[in-house]
Amino acid sequence: MERVYFVGIGGIGMAALARYYMSKGVPVAGYDRTESALTDELAAEGATVSYADSFEAIPEAFQEREGTLVVYTPAVPETNKPLTFFRDNGFEIHKRSYVLGQITRHSKSLCFSGTHGKTTTSSMAAHVLHCGATGCNAFLGGILKGYDSNLMLSATSQFSVVEADEYDRSFHQLTPYIAIVNATDPDHLDIYGTEEAYLESFAHFTELIRPDGFLLMRTGLKFKPRVPDGVRIYTFGRNEGDFYAANVRTGNGTIVFDFVYPGGIISDIELGVPVDINVDNAVSALGAVWLAGELTPELARSAIKSYPGVERRFEFHLKESGPDGRVIIDDYAHHPDELSRSIASVRALYPGRRLTAVFQPHLYTRTRDFATQFAKALSMADEVILTDIYPAREEPIAGVSSKIIFDEIKIEDKTMISKEDFVDTMKNRNFEILLTLGAGDLSLEVPKLVNAIKLK
Repeated sequence: MERVYFVGIGGIGMAALARYYMSKGVPVAGYDRTESALTDELAAEGATVSYADSFEAIPEAFQEREGTLVVYTPAVPETNKPLTFFRDNGFEIHKRSYVLGQITRHSKSLCFSGTHGKTTTSSMAAHVLHCGATGCNAFLGGILKGYDSNLMLSATSQFSVVEADEYDRSFHQLTPYIAIVNATDPDHLDIYGTEEAYLESFAHFTELIRPDGFLLMRTGLKFKPRVPDGVRIYTFGRNEGDFYAANVRTGNGTIVFDFVYPGGIISDIELGVPVDINVDNAVSALGAVWLAGELTPELARSAIKSYPGVERRFEFHLKESGPDGRVIIDDYAHHPDELSRSIASVRALYPGRRLTAVFQPHLYTRTRDFATQFAKALSMADEVILTDIYPAREEPIAGVSSKIIFDEIKIEDKTMISKEDFVDTMKNRNFEILLTLGAGDLSLEVPKLVNAIKLK
């Protein structure tokens, strides 16, 4: 392999692999549909990035079959012209998951899976290892603040940290040393069809663990693991399991807890990102690092307190001073259970204050499959604003729009707007706590809103 071309290079996971190869001195080029801050950064770091859906846009060197590896994401349509060119001309082509799988085979890999929590728990664990003596190579699903990257590199560490994505069964390409399963609430039913098939995919994931490895799973999950002989199984939870949080204390903008693990108790761990769900995330991450043999009480306390958080995961964009100051939070939540947990976390942080939730549904299929559940979660807010569906990789489905969620929302204070009207609508709205939700591009409008508010 002399060069690597990425079809869908602007995806967060693809960008990490692109950076990994560039760090090894391998020339990188790629296509993405739209320009973004991430693609601009990749270009500045040395990648050749094109936004034209044509094979002519492929750099000449990358049109040579010999020595060129092509990596693609299933999010790119099959009709994509660069991808078609590579297929028609017999190039070596692999999904991102296959290439990531090769990396896990040659390291002790901590693979974080689950419907929710993958990005936060994997980035927490990577941060803990990075703060310790050993370090790690990490391929994350979000930009870790303070690092300004979704990639960590170490020339000497035996550990890799990977976000194990169940979409398109990608995580079946991995070989975990430690497999972590955070949640198995049904999702991606456009791929799996049924909840049973979704759960089966996690059972198969556990079959891939190295015989000298570990499975760490949340208590109460529906699926039954099928680990190889020799694999040791541990559980974690909020109040139960081999690893759990005890004596959780909330107040004055902080959350502190004691970490209970098979070797004892690490007391007084303070969350650097004080959101209730991060108690569970920290238990998952610390449990995995302990199983890797790298955790000490001092490291647990210092690393979790200094954990900076991930962009778009409960990210604060505005915190006005005073008890009546307005707050704007953006969260990547795009599954009904994620919405419920995000809204509940805001309620816990700001009890008694009026909460406005703005949701951009992600995918027509997900909207169709979970409209009732979305409506139930959003009804936990005081006010709900819905935008149009963000289609991502999908074509429209007849009869499926944001309105099927809107009609089932139980609270009276609800509105539908276009994404383009978001800033003008909200800058003149007398909101208290604003929570934007979704995995689409609504997040790009949030900084514009903050600027508009500051200019008023």
